[in-house]
Amino acid sequence: MSMSFYTVGLRFFTVSVMLNGYDFMDWVHLFAEIQAGSLIRGFHSLKGDRMNGIGAPIHGEKNKRYRVALLIETSNAYARGLLQGIYSYVREHGSWSTFFPEQSRGDLPPKNLTGWRGDGIIARIENDRIAEIVSKLKIPVVDVSASQAMQGIPWVETQDDSIAQLAVDHFLERGFRNFAFCGDTRFAWSRYRCEGMKRLLARQGHDFFAFGDADGEGKESRSVNDEKQLTRWLQKLPKPVGVLACYDIRGRQIIEICQRNHIAVPEQVAVLGVDNDELVCNLAETPLSSIIPNAKGTGYLAASLLSQMLEGEKVEAKAHLLKPLGIVTRHSTDSLAIDDAQLIRAAHYIREHACSGINVEDILRVVPLTRRVLEARFKKYFGHSPHDAIQRVRLRRAEELLKETDLPLATVADRAGFIHTEYFSVAFKRWKEISPSAYRSQMRSLR
Repeated sequence: MSMSFYTVGLRFFTVSVMLNGYDFMDWVHLFAEIQAGSLIRGFHSLKGDRMNGIGAPIHGEKNKRYRVALLIETSNAYARGLLQGIYSYVREHGSWSTFFPEQSRGDLPPKNLTGWRGDGIIARIENDRIAEIVSKLKIPVVDVSASQAMQGIPWVETQDDSIAQLAVDHFLERGFRNFAFCGDTRFAWSRYRCEGMKRLLARQGHDFFAFGDADGEGKESRSVNDEKQLTRWLQKLPKPVGVLACYDIRGRQIIEICQRNHIAVPEQVAVLGVDNDELVCNLAETPLSSIIPNAKGTGYLAASLLSQMLEGEKVEAKAHLLKPLGIVTRHSTDSLAIDDAQLIRAAHYIREHACSGINVEDILRVVPLTRRVLEARFKKYFGHSPHDAIQRVRLRRAEELLKETDLPLATVADRAGFIHTEYFSVAFKRWKEISPSAYRSQMRSLR
């Protein structure tokens, strides 16, 4: 009987707490106090967060438990990665009480945010209306959107030029000479990726076609929801063509349209997405290759910057851009867009045996070409030498081993096909602009 009374009373108090704007973490702490036998102490632990009133926290207060709103959707892999990064920071550096409403990308904040008494916000500020609501709270804010709809605050995002560079390199290595981008005009990051790809290809003299963003001739964007227009665009593209989709959902849509219209993927249209949402990529009719943004690192950095602001430190209102982590290659780009049988054979041999210590002379034993002819054809179709192709495969294998194992550097170098650890370290740093040891440490922090 007493247990029933205790349960009813506890539920009543829980409803009271939630109606007064407290969040889930507050409830967890309250419940812990009640379990310890102190309902009064539990109430005061909640009340203490409210003693300072609305606005910025009192800086320098010991063990201050900051109340932070996270206005980030959970409907896509990138946003969930942001939240994982924020969680990692909070777990390492102390507890935040988080206000975390359910919402979709671009949704207005919940109405009860206007009466919320918090200390700071990390938000995807995708439009002017969100910016207007958030700015009225007069508390520290870090933006994790590329839209820059709210001025005068720090924002943390993916480096979209680097995403474009990865895509261009990925397609060039497979012999593509036609390139396209399929975007989504609702989002600034889609435009940045399109513009970055366009600049890179213009410098190299390659053809470029865009859908969903201003194209190479400066025409107006087309409707991203008009599947008929997208179908006609895909049918008219010169083949074979490498298409960068602005994100994975767009890439999956392209694959589905190609399948319905008997356009072969990847032989005629190779498709590369962004976000590496494993469910979206692997459930596609042709599994989708995808670029991996550093979403977790972005969330972690955003939380770090907000923490500095909450402690009264000055954080410059500028962009903090993180490079993507790499590409997961699946079947949608597993093709060579060339009609030279000997060169295809040489390229496949390199991909299969580069980590076994081969050199250019070994390739010449497999294909009946002179070294001069092989070098010339590689330069023509791939833009680099056979030696460079071997080196790239080795470096990518080393990168995988550094991320996924704790093997000593000497073993990593050996398994990737490098004879000398010192040479491997120099080559890796030249490629990644960071030493192998530092890269491994960086990747561990993101697990």
